[in-house]
Amino acid sequence: MRYLKDWYPRLPSYCGYVQRLNRIAGALVPLLEAVQTVLPEENVLKEIRLIDSLPIRLAHAKRSSFASVAPELADKGYCASKNEYYYGVKLHVLALRRPGTLPLPSYLGLTSASEHDLTALRQIVCGLYGGELYADKAYLDAMLMQNTQTEQQLTMLVPVKKARGQAYLDAADQLWSTAVSRVRQPIESLFNWLDEKTGIQHASKIRSFNALLVHVFGRLVAALWLLAHPLCS
Repeated sequence: MRYLKDWYPRLPSYCGYVQRLNRIAGALVPLLEAVQTVLPEENVLKEIRLIDSLPIRLAHAKRSSFASVAPELADKGYCASKNEYYYGVKLHVLALRRPGTLPLPSYLGLTSASEHDLTALRQIVCGLYGGELYADKAYLDAMLMQNTQTEQQLTMLVPVKKARGQAYLDAADQLWSTAVSRVRQPIESLFNWLDEKTGIQHASKIRSFNALLVHVFGRLVAALWLLAHPLCS
């Protein structure tokens, strides 16, 4: 850029650019909602929903105990899939399955890293009716599953969790768990694609709450735009 300085005499410094970027944090959520309205609807199985969460790390391993960025939302939590503690937030995604391709997000929410996935689900499940909801073992709650089935005709399907002291699941439970996991696997593919395209999980350079919002929702806007216009990718 030093060779083109004369062309752009009023170009702001990097710090100035970051400050300007952070000012648009509040506009990104409405923009994200607007992009969701143009997502394709063909081949969408609206009766099959998938739900899971994705950790977004501001710091992890030993550094997670000393991090204090964006305390308005971020805190320390545990990622079971990585078997590690981290400081940051969780992105909760409810998506509609599309056979043979990535599912389409219908709900996106952000919570602290310590908030349990089941707690996040309870905040939105009252608005879900009919069909099936596939989730992992973190969402296992017999009472919630019974209530959604009875009151909302929503069937929650979750892999079987081993009882305390149980070494192995029996054959029937293993088959059930495998079948459920296969149906919900596309949401894992969605998370892998999202991180590959945007690097959303890695937020170690974040230094403020507004910067965290820009990091998360700015990348989500870009990702959903690519889902809506696959030729752009």
